[in-house]
Amino acid sequence: MGIWLKNARAAARKAQEIEQRRAEGLPVQSSAGALSDARREQLEDIDPAWCPAWPVAWQRCFHLTRTYLNAGGSLPTAAGNVVCQGEDLGRWVNSVRLGWDKLTGAQQWLCEQVLGIEPAAENEKPRPRRTQADKWALNYEAAKQFYKREGHLRVPRKHIETIVGDDQEEREHKLGAWIGNQRSRAATLTPERMEQLSNIGMRWT
Repeated sequence: MGIWLKNARAAARKAQEIEQRRAEGLPVQSSAGALSDARREQLEDIDPAWCPAWPVAWQRCFHLTRTYLNAGGSLPTAAGNVVCQGEDLGRWVNSVRLGWDKLTGAQQWLCEQVLGIEPAAENEKPRPRRTQADKWALNYEAAKQFYKREGHLRVPRKHIETIVGDDQEEREHKLGAWIGNQRSRAATLTPERMEQLSNIGMRWT
């Protein structure tokens, strides 16, 4: 049955490709192997999502989760707690919640109405990773704060500077080590960054 469905889905996608080419006025070599409209309707009568636009692996996890819930299980929320047919359902549920905005409207409806999954709240989402440019800018802010307070940039090697970010959170920066690294890497710094540091008292030698 699995192989038969896989072949049927491939035939359905070929039919969609043919329809797309015709709509764009492109030539169609052959419609051999494409699923007929009648057969597609028969399959949709059984399961409207038998050939989803999203990955089949996603659909498989959805069906396994639905089957697990129908058997009396509770919605898995942690990775490793429920594994069915090799699929970690808790991990899948978390990926759905965190990636809610990337789902199609149909996927969101299926998850919310059929499985009872809700999108993750903002405080549950992982913070975006900072780029190297972001990290440099934050350390530079720490350096400016030190310079404004001390009047120089002769920072002890082990000094840690605490700054308050735009989100009002305190963050510690190993400013002494950072200043030393900037000095040793002066040859690779951009002229703009060198000028920024020089303006707050950086000594390069």
